[in-house]
Amino acid sequence: MELFEIVLVLLLMLAVSQVAQRSLPFIPLPIIQIGLGALVVYLPWHIHVSLEPELFFLLFIAPLLFNDGRRTPRDELWALRLPIVLLAVGLVLLTVVAGGYFIHALIPAIPLSAAFALAAILSPTDAVAVSAIASRVKLPANIHRVLEGESLMNDASGLVAFKFAIGAAVTGVFSIWQASWSFVVIAVGGLLVGAVLALVIIWGRMALRRFGIEDASVHVLIQIVTPFILYYAAEHVGVSGILAAVAGGILHAIEQDRSGFTTIEQKFVSEITWNIILFIMNGLVFVLLGLQIPAIATSIFSNRAYDNFKVVGYVLAIYLLLIALRFVWLTLSERLTKPGASRNYDWRGIGLTSLSGIRGAITLAGAFTIPFMVGSGEPFPQRDLMIFLAAGVILVSLLIASVMLPLLAESSPKNEASNAREKELRAQIAAIKAANQAVRLAIDDDNTHSAAIVIADNDQRLSDVKRTTYEMLSRKARSEELFLRQLGIAEERRCVHLLREKGEIEPEEAVVLQNIFRRIELVVSNRFHIFYLLLYALVNKVLTAVQPAKRRMYDSLKAADRKSFIRLRIATAAYALDKLQVNETCEDSTVNRVCGHYRQMINMLNNKLAAPEPAEIHEEQVQTLRMLSLQAEREALQEEYRQGNIGRQQLSKLQFQISMHEAEVLDTNWGNFLQA
Repeated sequence: MELFEIVLVLLLMLAVSQVAQRSLPFIPLPIIQIGLGALVVYLPWHIHVSLEPELFFLLFIAPLLFNDGRRTPRDELWALRLPIVLLAVGLVLLTVVAGGYFIHALIPAIPLSAAFALAAILSPTDAVAVSAIASRVKLPANIHRVLEGESLMNDASGLVAFKFAIGAAVTGVFSIWQASWSFVVIAVGGLLVGAVLALVIIWGRMALRRFGIEDASVHVLIQIVTPFILYYAAEHVGVSGILAAVAGGILHAIEQDRSGFTTIEQKFVSEITWNIILFIMNGLVFVLLGLQIPAIATSIFSNRAYDNFKVVGYVLAIYLLLIALRFVWLTLSERLTKPGASRNYDWRGIGLTSLSGIRGAITLAGAFTIPFMVGSGEPFPQRDLMIFLAAGVILVSLLIASVMLPLLAESSPKNEASNAREKELRAQIAAIKAANQAVRLAIDDDNTHSAAIVIADNDQRLSDVKRTTYEMLSRKARSEELFLRQLGIAEERRCVHLLREKGEIEPEEAVVLQNIFRRIELVVSNRFHIFYLLLYALVNKVLTAVQPAKRRMYDSLKAADRKSFIRLRIATAAYALDKLQVNETCEDSTVNRVCGHYRQMINMLNNKLAAPEPAEIHEEQVQTLRMLSLQAEREALQEEYRQGNIGRQQLSKLQFQISMHEAEVLDTNWGNFLQA
């Protein structure tokens, strides 16, 4: 029961952090989650979670790095391989040596070997922390990719250096040749083990498909457990489990790109499942980090052997050293890799990359593996202080990066999103591109033609956005358009009622039309319309399942001449258009815009009357893919907002446009309506 309470509270903290971040968008989500984690300790339930490093790496770091390997562009990483290797290996070694001597000189109570160990565990940047902070800042693409590649690779070099430094501190024995050889074995071995096992798992999944096992749940489950298998197996044979997870993620991405056997259901179930897992994992990493802070701080601040101001000064001094080493290394690397460019340094880029060296949960988890005793049986020297210094550097690096990176990034004259107008257009373009990508992922042998129709429509919208500076609607104009849309639906309902009274339409036809109006009204009037549509569809399916007569009624309607329904919809739209044209309560421009929509809809429906009857399955495919495309646009806009590319007001404007477009889709596409 205690474990259940802990898990429940931690998950609630994730939800609270999302709400808090919406209210305080200037505070990075990781900072909020660390703060909430620290507050949890003081709740009446006295929740305490001990950080078990090995379990932490397996449960959290392995799947997160597997996903990073799966999603990070491989061609861009390969193009930046030299700066990534220089940071992931060269800078780590420089940090261990220079940092070790500096820490020992600063705090003589920490032996030199232990100082090397502390510097080693502080050397790797954290992939989760880097992604969390960098997502809020418009970093140049090459810097972002270098940071991603560095954080994926330097964990192995830092942890290997830490392992040998701790061994030297415990036993008093150290061999540079043994350490170098072990690093090569652990790093290369981790990549090989991860690659080989990933290939075996991929072949296993392909074998299941050949035997006809296409159940999406089975294949997604195999993909989810893959990083745990890779990490555990690699660590079991003594190589890097972290690099094994990264290698496995990269191979799975290659397999997904090249394989033509993955079904639509598998693709979408996989993406949705991974999004949920990543949301929980990313959040729990920082909440768990926050849970450790109070105990770590208390162990030092309540100990009279330490001067509180001095230990805080130690943290700041070590952090400044890490930034200085990073800055110097980047400057030297640029000079070595770009001969003749010594007078043209990209100082802003170097500064951004230096401040982006954020430490995170990997550093703290590694610090907790410092043994309590040395080989002689005596306590490990200054273990509590070393853990405190590691935690302090993590917090300072997060705070400084959160404050300074946005300032440096926004100060660039190259920042193309400085104008709010451009931000909206960029976000709109990104959302439409994301919609097309979602449709492409859904393509299979049966729906290629339907997908081409949806993609062509989106391409046309994309061209319109790029070709013209679309005038964003004011809040008043949006309110008036919503009012006129709802008024138009009300007039169409009145038309159906009049036709029913005259006996010109059957009751079943009136029900179908009212269902269409209900769906369109939900789209244009309620931001939570998707939930209501899903709930309505679920209730309707239950009713038709328990009422066979109702099912037969809709089946007969579905088999009937659809063109009769199109004629009815033309009649209701024309009736509404006549009423809207004489409206005098709204601006003429808004009235013209809504009336223009009705005219366009009538023209499209008239074209459908003249066209051959489409295959039912084709029409349903187009409708399904259009809905998928619109949902992908919404998710892309939410991501643009989360990354700080657009503000809340801009998000609202763009969401309004999508809702209006969705209403047009529902107006003119009849694929699934006759079932509801």
